[in-house]
Amino acid sequence: MAGFPKFWGGAEPTPSTEPQPDPNDPRAPKGRATPSRKEAEAARKQGLRASSRRRTTKEGKKASREAEREARSRQRAGMMVGDERYMPARDRGANRRFVRNFVDARFTVAEYFIFIAIAVLLLGFVQNPAIQSFVSLAFFAVTALIVIDTAILLIQMNIRAKKEFPDKSDRRGLMLYAVMRTLQLRRLRLPPPMVTRGGKPIKRGADGKPIKDA
Repeated sequence: MAGFPKFWGGAEPTPSTEPQPDPNDPRAPKGRATPSRKEAEAARKQGLRASSRRRTTKEGKKASREAEREARSRQRAGMMVGDERYMPARDRGANRRFVRNFVDARFTVAEYFIFIAIAVLLLGFVQNPAIQSFVSLAFFAVTALIVIDTAILLIQMNIRAKKEFPDKSDRRGLMLYAVMRTLQLRRLRLPPPMVTRGGKPIKRGADGKPIKDA
């Protein structure tokens, strides 16, 4: 039977005569087609565009931060010289400027309230009944003085405000604005005082610092 061809099982596979690549040969193909020059160029351009986009985004963020920093610096410089264009909305207007000048032209006890409160807090740790009693009385006395001093200031300011601004809508919120101003230490007030304690105008330079007359 060995000499007869097999008609029922199909032809036997013919062994391939092509040489098989050696897997250890570095020149052997890697199992994928080598990209053409067009595909490689497209991939390179895509990588360049992505890198450029990242660089542009980073530069844009940096430029935006610089612009915001300059805007804040310009706003503060303008506010320090009294330019209302650079002030918050709550500080704009002739009525608010009137309140600031009225409060800044006077000595107020309320601006030192924070220091008084801190002193009372510290002295409260002293375990001496006599000192604690004295501190309590002094605190209530100073608080009463602040209330009386502020009430007098508000009454005087209200009388002046009615003459300066007859329309009631222009005086809305001025009392609260004046109280908040009196509670701030003079040198820390923003917008900064534009008048002395006596009411004389203060000249300020571009840096916001007062200019003393020669």
